[in-house]
Amino acid sequence: MLAKELIEKKRNKLKLTTDEINWFVNGITSGEISDEQIGAFAMAVFFNGMTRKEKVSLTEAMRDSGEVLNWNINGVIADKHSTGGVGDNVSLMLAPALAACGLYVPMISGRSLGHTGGTLDKFDSIPGYNTSPDIQKFRNVVEEVGCAIIGQTNEMAPADRRLYSIRDVTATVESIDLITSSILSKKLAAGLDHLVLDIKVGNGAFMSKLEDARNLAESLVSVANGSGCSTTALITDMSEPLCSSVGNSLEMSAAIDFLMGREIDNRLWEVSCSLGGLLLEKSGLSENFDEGYQKISEAFQSGRALEKFDKMIWALGGPQQFSKTFISDLPKAQFVEEIYHRNEGFVVKIDTRAIGECLVKLGGGRVKSEDLIDYSVGFDWILGVGNYADKDKPICRVHYNDPDKIGFIKQKILTAFELSSNSPPEVLPVLETIK
Repeated sequence: MLAKELIEKKRNKLKLTTDEINWFVNGITSGEISDEQIGAFAMAVFFNGMTRKEKVSLTEAMRDSGEVLNWNINGVIADKHSTGGVGDNVSLMLAPALAACGLYVPMISGRSLGHTGGTLDKFDSIPGYNTSPDIQKFRNVVEEVGCAIIGQTNEMAPADRRLYSIRDVTATVESIDLITSSILSKKLAAGLDHLVLDIKVGNGAFMSKLEDARNLAESLVSVANGSGCSTTALITDMSEPLCSSVGNSLEMSAAIDFLMGREIDNRLWEVSCSLGGLLLEKSGLSENFDEGYQKISEAFQSGRALEKFDKMIWALGGPQQFSKTFISDLPKAQFVEEIYHRNEGFVVKIDTRAIGECLVKLGGGRVKSEDLIDYSVGFDWILGVGNYADKDKPICRVHYNDPDKIGFIKQKILTAFELSSNSPPEVLPVLETIK
């Protein structure tokens, strides 16, 4: 078998067999197939697509290119994955809430790239927290605490890591078929029984059109189920920041406020409880979605989710009882400034992507994967759509360390908020369910 033959086959819109895909993925892992050939393959898939069977075969082959976790646990292994957005800190609260409800959650997350944030960067803001433990430590924390949030290890899905790096430089990242296999190979390597997906759509998401988000959701659900992992997706709105804070330490602070019941964004509550309720229903820990929703709500309200959160932080090297010390433990920016709009009225539209791009400009995100970031910078007190702004109420507050950037940032933020004398219609945060 030759790589050139498989590339030609896909270029000519022919179907690849499972054996051919397995062989190609083995070559990616071993290094026998060159970067040029991998890039050519990715481009052929980008233009010609893959059948469901091909996507299942590619996903399973990349999953099996490294270690696949098997759990000796008397319980259900489940996880949630988001396609990313601005102010999306759901994982920080949901993983411990699911654990408090009896699920075991081995959550393998990513870092920020571009305008969307990364879960791992939020945890990297915590002193001592280890986002890269060895596999045995990861196992131990999941078994003892019920949840652990870490990054992809070198042992898991190495074929995807190499394929993605080449997609990134060959303009093939946007391929839904390759996105599907990339996301699922890492998730399924964690040995999941059930998975729920949060597919973001809107001006703050990678998918700005509902049709594109729906196509991705359907692809992910179909392939995951075809690979033996019971999966459902929610399509959720990302036309404004999900949390009223954007930035790593600021989103971590907001998550703790949420878990402590002190300050809760309604949209964030709805998305978190909906994802959790759906997963509890799929996992058989609730009779239906409504019961699952209530169980997740109670885990938040009772403090049980907060207790699991603190235990996870401590088990992975962070401060003990972090929820009591986070104000002093998390990094803080040198300067904080309120931003007031030149007009007054109801917020009717937010350029959410612009806020994410401003975070990158402040140093709180990445343009390239190797970029270092400043965990302390960002925005809070972000005024959501439907709220009223005037001379006494800022549209947000900016945390920064470089005074030379603040003029540009303020101008861009001001243009990101559109005000009107009329209150806008409500946009529900959960748009569709894909099963």
